[in-house]
Amino acid sequence: MNNEIQQSELRVNVSTKDGKDESLGVMSKQAALAKAQELGGLDLILINANSDPPVCKIVDYSKYRYMLEKKRKEKAKNSKATEVKEVKMSYKIGIADYGVRIRAATKFIKQGNRVRCTVMFRGREVQHDQLGVELLQRMAADMEDICSMEGKPRREGRSLGAILTPLPSVVKALNEAKRQKEKDKKQAKAESLKKRDEAEEAKKNAAMAAVAEEKAAIGGVLDGIGDFDDDDDDEDIDDMDLDELLGSSKATDDLFA
Repeated sequence: MNNEIQQSELRVNVSTKDGKDESLGVMSKQAALAKAQELGGLDLILINANSDPPVCKIVDYSKYRYMLEKKRKEKAKNSKATEVKEVKMSYKIGIADYGVRIRAATKFIKQGNRVRCTVMFRGREVQHDQLGVELLQRMAADMEDICSMEGKPRREGRSLGAILTPLPSVVKALNEAKRQKEKDKKQAKAESLKKRDEAEEAKKNAAMAAVAEEKAAIGGVLDGIGDFDDDDDDEDIDDMDLDELLGSSKATDDLFA
């Protein structure tokens, strides 16, 4: 990545807004690094070192890692969906045990998995392999509404096996359920974020209202102090005697004598 890339000449791609790659052509490593900085301080990632010239991509490295991890998880999820499960039984299996195997196989099929049904033989029981074939065919017939048998039962040593595969309708319903679950998950997340934003906005408004109320209260106190000072001045004037107002002189003493 970036200066750690050893090659001097590179074929450079860049992601567009619609998620597609746009080729910028072949350029030197220094020119590619300068282009990455020009596009907003992005990173130069080596995609294919074995091509001639090596292929690099200008991306945000954190977003690039996120997308790789997302693809890895999606691939793991899909591979898990096509896992082969197995149910084993004897050709002499009883009705109750047969019902248990049917329920287990049905569960696996509805999860989108393929199921290997195996009939086990011991010693000379192997001569009854036709009974094993009939048992597997019976099992496939009892589950024909959700799966089908791949080919015919096959002999493998002292066992006889067959693969049951989910019908397209089952796979379709499973995929639709997964998509709906993802949609509901995204919607719930969006609603949660919306509620959080609304709570933060309400908290902010409450804080602003409290500040405004506090300012108004302080302003009222200051106005009250101003009024009180004015009243004190008036009282001081009332308390002043005539001598303090007019001054003391012989003329004023004769006038008011």
